Amino acid sequence: MTKSFSALLPHILPWLVDETGLRPQQLQQTTQLFDQGGTVPFIARYRKEQTGELDEVQIRTIEERLTYYAELLDRKATILHSISEQGKLSDELAARIAITRQKTELEDLYLPYKPKRRTKAIIARERGLEPLADLIAAQAPTTLTLEAIAAPFVDAAKEVPDTAAALAGAGHILAERLAEDADVRARVRQLTWDEGIITSRVATDKVGTVSKFEMYYDYREALKSIPSHRMLAMRRGEVEEVLRLALEAPEATILLHLQGRLLKGESVFKPFLCSVAVDAYKRLISASIEVELRLEAKKNADEAAIAIFAGNLRNLLLAPPVGNLRVLGVDPGLRTGSKLAVIDATGKFCEHATIYPHTGEGRVAAAKKELLRLIAAHQVEMVAIGNGTAGREMEEFVKATCSEAGLRLPVVSVSEAGASIYSASDIAREEFPDLDLTVRGTISIARRLQDPLAELVKLDAKTIGVGQYQHDVNQTALKKSLDVVVESCVNWVGVDLNTASWALLAYVAGIGESLAQAIVRYRDENGPFATRKALLKVPRFGAKAFEQAAGFLRIRGGSDPLDNTAVHPERYPLVKSMAVDLGTNVAALSKDPTLVAQIDLKRYVTADVGLPTLRDIVEELKKPGRDPRASFQMASFRDDVKAISDLHEGMLLEGVVTNVTAFGAFVDVGVHQDGLVHVSHLGHRFIRDPNEAVKVGQIVKVKVLTVDAQRKRIALSIKEATPAPASTKSSSPPPQRPREKELKPVAPSWEKAGFRVKK
Repeated sequence: MTKSFSALLPHILPWLVDETGLRPQQLQQTTQLFDQGGTVPFIARYRKEQTGELDEVQIRTIEERLTYYAELLDRKATILHSISEQGKLSDELAARIAITRQKTELEDLYLPYKPKRRTKAIIARERGLEPLADLIAAQAPTTLTLEAIAAPFVDAAKEVPDTAAALAGAGHILAERLAEDADVRARVRQLTWDEGIITSRVATDKVGTVSKFEMYYDYREALKSIPSHRMLAMRRGEVEEVLRLALEAPEATILLHLQGRLLKGESVFKPFLCSVAVDAYKRLISASIEVELRLEAKKNADEAAIAIFAGNLRNLLLAPPVGNLRVLGVDPGLRTGSKLAVIDATGKFCEHATIYPHTGEGRVAAAKKELLRLIAAHQVEMVAIGNGTAGREMEEFVKATCSEAGLRLPVVSVSEAGASIYSASDIAREEFPDLDLTVRGTISIARRLQDPLAELVKLDAKTIGVGQYQHDVNQTALKKSLDVVVESCVNWVGVDLNTASWALLAYVAGIGESLAQAIVRYRDENGPFATRKALLKVPRFGAKAFEQAAGFLRIRGGSDPLDNTAVHPERYPLVKSMAVDLGTNVAALSKDPTLVAQIDLKRYVTADVGLPTLRDIVEELKKPGRDPRASFQMASFRDDVKAISDLHEGMLLEGVVTNVTAFGAFVDVGVHQDGLVHVSHLGHRFIRDPNEAVKVGQIVKVKVLTVDAQRKRIALSIKEATPAPASTKSSSPPPQRPREKELKPVAPSWEKAGFRVKK
């Protein structure tokens, strides 16, 4: 980090405490760990005593807020310097800038002093009309008419030919003052956010046309509550020039507020000041606030969509692996044939072939023979078939062929999303420079079954296709969020140091891409690592990288059994002391859970090591080398259902959840077209968030509600396929994989976000 967060902390600690609800000591300790080069996974796992057992989400939130406030303080310094140079920095303004916690409010405060091109108000000031504006703003009691008050300011030499021109110029000055008042802008923004309506109309040249945006041809919804998928759909329609979007603000309410800011009571100035309020809003405020709030609504929609994508990706990456089995991967095809590729128990490529079982009877026998030859030659234990074109036909062919030969091999359908992108990637060319693209993709399909996490990290997460409108959201924010998910999953599961690709190693805390490639080069040149400490021999792999990464790396069958656990090397002496106290050694201790159960944790508590770390160590000793992911399960597609034409209403099926969105879940039932389970059909209780009920990769039973073969739409129900619980009040969602607690999101209200509004 280029900047010390600890140096900023005294200025922002109360804000962080208020935002996160965490104790000051937790925030201070976590900030110090960041400044010392700590990564989020390392801090969450190995520095629990310092942070008070904060989880990854809380630690990342602290990091994000520290970064935000660092940028805010930098911007404050720039603004204060700019206003000071103009000689306009009052004590009151400086104090208000100092306590501001929001970038939007800060820019509102800076707006009157921000360099700008010549406006109508600036021209009016140049013509000497500011004193007139001040007179009108003061609204002192008078018997004069407005024209009489303006008469002394008529000056043809200054291009003020009459009282109308003088009043117009004074109005421009007053309108700009009103429009640049930070409290006014905050209030208008809040009113528009609370009561604004986002509207959508069909573009003039698209009237009467059929499109996927038809439901938005004449649509209205409250801005602050519009769901993310609808907001993003409307935005896409606007980008594709099918829709025209607009924001309807509560104009009458806003004008009443603005007039109230200007008026001091009944006077000769009232009609004029009311017109100034209208001019300020319509000419100077409304457009900019609409742009801001439309962007804010888009940002909120992006965040919701990204959160859904991130949750789906987490579940997909943590899908249960089949483990160290020999797998035959199959990339089904029709005219060009189906590609077969065998990998051994470690994921190493063995052999490939191409068969043509679907191009005519004359080639079926040869396809069967080649399939059985590969299975026998490599003692294949499981078959992974891509779920694309001809996937179900190939599944039927493989099962029939194995059955005829007396083989009972599990045959599993595997998502091939992104496999073609991987096959043409740099990492695929590095792994298999002499193989055709299609063979590389087939190997990837096989490896996805063996270990989904290790294989899917090689892909750009966006290509996996488990999100909603992922191409419409902020791509920088999306990448950052997905990278966080991948990093979290990789470090939670752990990585085999001697078999992992550099793409997988790159996500280990403290390593990164270049160091991961250096590790793989060293491994290729010197053979497998015997111990974790051997990492220090890798060029540029220093003590800090070792501290951050070592605990997440595994060495199976190494000389030290602790190298195959999540116990950090810095705690090896402690574990050896535990073993000695029990009259044994570490190797024996790690193989005997009854011995581990005898460890008196309180005996080993020190100023440096507390019960949280000790409990983690004991859990690792009970099951060294364990994989925290769930056990592998297979979905069973019906043999008589292979195409959408085979479906009929009322049919009960088993399927796999392939995607979860804000409005429901998509389920693969084996017909090359996922069906939609609307959120209202996910369970027998009210479900606000589909993620409460299902997750990507989950096997579910569904009932077919409707089938529209022409439009390729299938409506499914989980609710109607499962019996209602005895008491819906006590029903609960299915067990979820361990995940971090979530902090409460910041309230969308602009006032709650820190604006001090004078009403």
